[in-house]
Amino acid sequence: MTQPLPSTRAQHLQTAAQDTTWDVVVIGGGASGLGAAVEAATRGYKTLLLEAYDYAKGTSSRSTKLVHGGVRYLAQGNVSLVREALHERGLLKKNAPHLVHDLGFLIASYTWWSKPFYGIGMKVYDALAGKLNLQPSRLVSKAKALQMAPTLQKAGIKGGVLYFDGQFDDSRLAITLLRTFEDYGGVALNYTPVVGLTKSGSKISGVSFQDSETGKSYAVKAKTVINATGVFVDSVRKMDDAQAKPMLSPSQGVHVVVARQFWPSDSALMVPRTDDGRVLFAVPWHDHVVIGTTDTAVPEVSLEPRALPEEIDFILKTASQYMSPAPTRADVQSVYVGLRPLVKAAQGSDTKAISRDHVIRISESGLLTLTGGKWTTYRRMGEDAVNRAAKLANLPERLTLTPGLRLHGWSEDERADHWKVYGSDADKIQKLEGATTPLHPKLPYMEAEVRWAAQMEQARTVEDVLSRRLRALLLNAQSSIEAAPRVAELLAEELGHDKAWQAAQVEQYRDLAKGYLLPA
Repeated sequence: MTQPLPSTRAQHLQTAAQDTTWDVVVIGGGASGLGAAVEAATRGYKTLLLEAYDYAKGTSSRSTKLVHGGVRYLAQGNVSLVREALHERGLLKKNAPHLVHDLGFLIASYTWWSKPFYGIGMKVYDALAGKLNLQPSRLVSKAKALQMAPTLQKAGIKGGVLYFDGQFDDSRLAITLLRTFEDYGGVALNYTPVVGLTKSGSKISGVSFQDSETGKSYAVKAKTVINATGVFVDSVRKMDDAQAKPMLSPSQGVHVVVARQFWPSDSALMVPRTDDGRVLFAVPWHDHVVIGTTDTAVPEVSLEPRALPEEIDFILKTASQYMSPAPTRADVQSVYVGLRPLVKAAQGSDTKAISRDHVIRISESGLLTLTGGKWTTYRRMGEDAVNRAAKLANLPERLTLTPGLRLHGWSEDERADHWKVYGSDADKIQKLEGATTPLHPKLPYMEAEVRWAAQMEQARTVEDVLSRRLRALLLNAQSSIEAAPRVAELLAEELGHDKAWQAAQVEQYRDLAKGYLLPA
């Protein structure tokens, strides 16, 4: 393993732009891009990753926070996808125990048939996981269900089914993959949008990108280029071929976050069939509860998608059928929206029915596009993409190391507090200035974490810190707004910025965070 490069942006840019040919250039720093980058670097390929904004800025920080096989894909009959995802779930738990843990899911039964019906279904789910199954599912009595979930609607309850899946922190896994990539000699840069693809004859031979912070442009040579930009893959495909037909049919998933009092259980709630035929979850996460999600086709993609009023109403109405007391609009502390990069289905089918398999397409010029899939299968997506890229570029054949790769910070310490997500790095952060100074009374974070984010995790803005290095924006948008001035101050100290930069950052962050609050 090579030593990580010194973590300064100038050095990263200098290394990226030196007169050399990269084996692999990955465009995109979300789940699929980071997965492919780690896969390439651990095989010893010289790899550069370029991210237009920040790591996991889009969909990859806005998931339902589950590492799962996909119970609803089982209902759709997609057994191979479920089996693959359950296998990857087991690997990820072994490779990042500081980020992934078992979580029980209660399916509450209010009809005589639902308990045996879902009980059998969950036994099939267990069987598909094989040796990597977490814990066996089981039937629970009415008394046990109410003991596990004191706020569950009591009228008509007949018991339920308890099964197990994994839970994680999505953007913390992204940062962990970034650090792992650097541990293996990879070079990664955020705020470096790719603005063009360079060609030798008809084949892609590199990319040009811009540093958003200085406006300076750079060109790099590459043996192969992987387009892993999630819902934005079509815009990169059009750089390659202006006539390229869109391959995505994106949909959005909305989540609301409420206080733990509405679901004071160590298990999650899983509603297997909502009024519109979807699955809905209420998941305890960082001492809050995440409730979602929806599946609404969207005509175009954006960096900051917004929830539709009817989506919020649907989530709260469904929650009220299972929770007592139920959260209202006034109880929502944050609303966030993720866009799914679904590969186009046959005409007329709705997005709930589109398979979530990942897809790899290679253009005539050699641009490899990786899209679809989900966080749980990020590693497999990266492995498949790098297998294809290596053949395409005639790179030396090397076996994958990632099925058993311990990710950066690997630790089995059973910490119950918010420090757990840092794994073995937690002790280092706790030695920094501000390790016992809270950022905000309603948030679990300390000032030292902001310093660490700037020094070691490439955080460049207040948003990078409060949304993705820490999860304040998703847990309590208003409290995160109140914490923003202090975060700007700490970042300015670490990155050498002035008061004008701080003021601009706070203003930008407030504008952004308002979009995570429900209008009164």
